Amino acid sequence: MSPATILLVDDHPMLRNGVAQLISLEDNLTVVAQANNGEEAISEALKFIPDLILLDLNMKGMSGIDTLIALKRAEVTAKVVIFSVSDNKTDVVQSLKFGADGYLLKDSEPEELISKINRALAGELVLSEPLAQVVARSLQANQTSNPIESLTQREFEILRSIAAGNSNKVIAKNLGITEGTVKVHVKNMLRKLGLKTRVEAAVWAVEQNVTR
Repeated sequence: MSPATILLVDDHPMLRNGVAQLISLEDNLTVVAQANNGEEAISEALKFIPDLILLDLNMKGMSGIDTLIALKRAEVTAKVVIFSVSDNKTDVVQSLKFGADGYLLKDSEPEELISKINRALAGELVLSEPLAQVVARSLQANQTSNPIESLTQREFEILRSIAAGNSNKVIAKNLGITEGTVKVHVKNMLRKLGLKTRVEAAVWAVEQNVTR
């Protein structure tokens, strides 16, 4: 049986090489490519069609979340597991919301990393042990609150406009406010929804049928 193929995406070459060396010790796993950023990740994923992508969250240029969204839009079928130093609740929950198949911390023990990679390849949702409670608490919170309800009417209008693909300049013109005011509303809206970028907001709005 052929080894499962893995694409490593991280802007720190030493870390990539260390993980690649660790994986090379496993007979059932092989690293077929490495990428330094999101753009390279998409190109390499389409070229090598890996079984799993181990994706850094905080990279220069495209963030891990933006890369994850782009991979899904490109219909990349690989399992995507976030590999990060961040144990921030928002990072973890947003990664899973946008389709990640797991979230592992970079301080994981080597044995745990290999085990979780294999489990992700088998179709399981994998999390580093300290993150299980983070996700559980977030799910409980989501059951009792609707983030849309926290938005003002103006923030809601701007969210719908972002989902429609409008720029801040166009939104300002349509609503009769300044572009600077739009930026303030966007910042507040992202904070309330636990999102980081306009791309995330647009995808989230479509998923929640906010555009209707």
